[in-house]
Amino acid sequence: MKDKLVVVFGGSGFVGTHIVRALCKDGWRVRVACRRPNRALHLQVCGQVGQVQLVQANIRMPASIDRALVHADAVINLVGVLFEAGRQKFSSLHTRGAELVAQRAAAHGIENFVHMSALGADENSPSTYATSKALGENAVRAAIPGAVILRPSVIFGPGDGLYERFASMAVLSPVLPLIGGGHTKFAPVYVADVARAVVYALDHRDAQGKTYELAGPEVLSLEEIIRTVLEVTRRKRLLVPVPFFAANFLGFIGEMLGAIPFVEPFLTRDQVLLLRSDNIPDGALPGFEDMGITDLETAEAILPAYLERYRHHGQFNDRATA
Repeated sequence: MKDKLVVVFGGSGFVGTHIVRALCKDGWRVRVACRRPNRALHLQVCGQVGQVQLVQANIRMPASIDRALVHADAVINLVGVLFEAGRQKFSSLHTRGAELVAQRAAAHGIENFVHMSALGADENSPSTYATSKALGENAVRAAIPGAVILRPSVIFGPGDGLYERFASMAVLSPVLPLIGGGHTKFAPVYVADVARAVVYALDHRDAQGKTYELAGPEVLSLEEIIRTVLEVTRRKRLLVPVPFFAANFLGFIGEMLGAIPFVEPFLTRDQVLLLRSDNIPDGALPGFEDMGITDLETAEAILPAYLERYRHHGQFNDRATA
């Protein structure tokens, strides 16, 4: 085990769990800073006994950030949300929160800093999500010029908000909407591959100060993604093209439902804005190949393992239909 400590802010979620596991495998001592450590107990089995420590921290509160950073050698900021709810706003987390974590890390003399942004981050985007991500990148760079910024496309894997969302919708509804006709393009990237990129960014000095766009090996349209879900889950559903102006109304309904406690909106108006632009790299920035990571997983290879439960009779589907 390395005699180095990395603090992971927002490490208890879908992406964070895989990153913590990869860090433990790489030998880091890992301190996971999150708002509710009791919900991150599963991370303690990711490494050896005592390798993973859980601490309470809120990135809106500088004092709690400082407590989490004591004796740290590196920092990873993963905090982010896909929709706003209550006090969890894009600006407070993606922009101001990222800024506070970077500033406090700089005050502690920590230069090894990795910040998780998103492909499509753009100050001029009509999407509040994309704008907040871009402003967060700028704030991190201002505080720590050598920070590594990672911009992944949509991330898939067990517990994701992409393939599993459509799979769960297909269980409940005979109709699935194709927002904007389903033409928006994505480069889905496997969560474990993103975790490998994070470890590379921490371990290699030549990555410092760079921004990487992390894209999977395939470019797929929204329609192709949904059809893949239906194929893997062995369900037949009617796909209905929904123009963007009508999708805004669906987004409004989703936001109203999302205002109910413990209910996640199936769509928001800001997400509709994001769907107006492709989510693929333009090749201007380095990517996985520049990290020496070339054996990327495809969705086709991974999906059956975790979408099986959405089939009729789940894992017993083959036996039930034989």
